[in-house]
Amino acid sequence: MGTLGSLRTKAVATAAAAGALALVVGCSGGGDSVTGGGKKDGKTVITMGLYGVMGIKETGLLEQYEKENPDVDIKAEIAGDEQTYYTALQTRLAAGNGLKDIQGIEIGRAKEITETQSDKFADFAGMAGTDHFLPWKESQISTADGKVLGLGTDIGPMAVCYRKDYFEKAGLPTDREEVAKLWEGDWSKYVEVGRTFKKDFKGKDVAYMDAASGLFNAMVYGYPEQYYDADGELIYDKNPAVKEAWNLAADAAEAGLTAKLRQFQPGWDPGLANGTFATAVCPAWMLSHISEKAGEANKGKWDVARAPKGANWGGSFLGVIEKSPVKEEAKKLVAWLTAPEQQAHIFKEIGNIPSSQKALETDEVRSATSEYFNNAPIGRIFGAAAQEIPDKQVLGRKDGTIKDTFSQGLTLIEQQGSSRDDAWKTTAERIDKAVG
Repeated sequence: MGTLGSLRTKAVATAAAAGALALVVGCSGGGDSVTGGGKKDGKTVITMGLYGVMGIKETGLLEQYEKENPDVDIKAEIAGDEQTYYTALQTRLAAGNGLKDIQGIEIGRAKEITETQSDKFADFAGMAGTDHFLPWKESQISTADGKVLGLGTDIGPMAVCYRKDYFEKAGLPTDREEVAKLWEGDWSKYVEVGRTFKKDFKGKDVAYMDAASGLFNAMVYGYPEQYYDADGELIYDKNPAVKEAWNLAADAAEAGLTAKLRQFQPGWDPGLANGTFATAVCPAWMLSHISEKAGEANKGKWDVARAPKGANWGGSFLGVIEKSPVKEEAKKLVAWLTAPEQQAHIFKEIGNIPSSQKALETDEVRSATSEYFNNAPIGRIFGAAAQEIPDKQVLGRKDGTIKDTFSQGLTLIEQQGSSRDDAWKTTAERIDKAVG
């Protein structure tokens, strides 16, 4: 899942990261100085560091594993903000202690992990029962010499979540198939629908979309190359896909179509609860967050329509620390958690799309619907979107950092009234400084 990004001053960011060090990757469990796991009171203690809503703990899988393996005790800690989580993880990797036996890895961090931290993570290559993943998913966490540093949890095929009641008040279609036709094949049509919405909406002040950054991410992640080329060279400043996404997102911001609420940042959750905006670009993993934060009062008001174009935004892996005293037991747990049956279970419970090809092909996934989202056939919608994801997406070492920085740059336009050119210049300067 992808919950990256934060608009904070340096001082606030440092304080948040310091707090997370104790919460996210502090020692616990069996008392080992490296990971906190080990043998204690006749049991194998396995510690986990997770973030966001990965579905592993939320859907009862850890309790199920402990029930089936009574000699195992799993201690999982979950951070809400992935950026703070990753800052803490980097610190602990550098120090060589305070880690968890199992650590979550977001897709935007995968390249940096494989290129700079491969010696810190255990190798899953050739492990029995792990040959069911989408080929491109495994390649994202593989090193140049063939090590596989984790197993995939979910992927992030795209859709658009929208408020049916608000579309009706704007005189727009409300049926999900008709809504999808409004913007089929072109993200610029999605923005044009927003202009119509703003002009014709009858009711309280409601923005068309949550933030320009969501649109930007959805567009960029629809291309094989984004911020880096296959040789590892930065190309964000000359990649036409990035410029196209920036300009259309800036169009939306300048036209007043956004609520100026970046996803997963302060204000976004209350915006969901209060019905502040009518649409949000939503990867599959985001559905659980929307339903939780929008609450029972908005159940059935939200629906899901196909996105204009296919893209993959987000997705995660579970890696095991090489020096974990319970490395083999932790690898066994990771293999079980990411097996087709468990991935299908997580999807059924909260909507995270499996990275397992076998799980994607099950009737359980294909026929799934979401009661909260007006019984939308999410298995069919996101399953079809998964097949549109480019087979070979080029990942870069600082993808996550660059994504965060672009989101902050678009906020300069939305919240501070900067011109798109000035905001681009500031963003480019920040990126160049961040990636060195």
